[in-house]
Amino acid sequence: MFNELFPNVDMADMITATNETLYMTVISVIGTLILGIMLGLLLYLSRPGGLWENKTLNWIISSLVNVFRAIPFIILILLLFPFTDFLMGTIRGPKAALPALIIGAAPFYGRLVEIALKEVDKGVIEAAKSMGAKTSTIIFKVLLKESMPALVSGLTVTAIALIGYTAVAGVIGAGGLGDFAYFYGFQRSDFDVVFVCTVLIVLIVFIFQFIGDITSRALDKR
Repeated sequence: MFNELFPNVDMADMITATNETLYMTVISVIGTLILGIMLGLLLYLSRPGGLWENKTLNWIISSLVNVFRAIPFIILILLLFPFTDFLMGTIRGPKAALPALIIGAAPFYGRLVEIALKEVDKGVIEAAKSMGAKTSTIIFKVLLKESMPALVSGLTVTAIALIGYTAVAGVIGAGGLGDFAYFYGFQRSDFDVVFVCTVLIVLIVFIFQFIGDITSRALDKR
């Protein structure tokens, strides 16, 4: 029945493409989480009235975040080709897509982290400071802990954006479902392949959204 509806779909190749998309998404989400939290913390801590108030540092980081957020992802991939080739030794395949995916998504998530941190009750922060808590304790035990549900929700939104980025990266040879849909579906006019790739990408989005929603609700103690 499946072969009759989708005669041009090779399931083995489709499974390989799906695994490549999942690989790119999961690894880039981890990298984005680490880099994004670092950026968000620096933006929050260095702002006026922050624990590490520093106008120059805040302006530099904010400017970098704004610049990288403004660059369309397809152009960012092309701009990063020399860096990707130096770092990965190639500009093709799922691994080669990781630098662009992480650098493209981390500034976006960094802003979400900054927003989440701003929502933390200032009274809780002041109480920790009055008890003599170190800055590191305030960061890990107060700021990140109190904002965890919002951080997870932001990461879920970012992860879904990254799934879309992987499809774009596939068009220039990064592999995954985007690559498969374009080169083996669209260019050959096999639109059943494009359809199946689309359905699989939507399913992956639903899975990440479901996991993110469950995790965020479990962490929200309000």
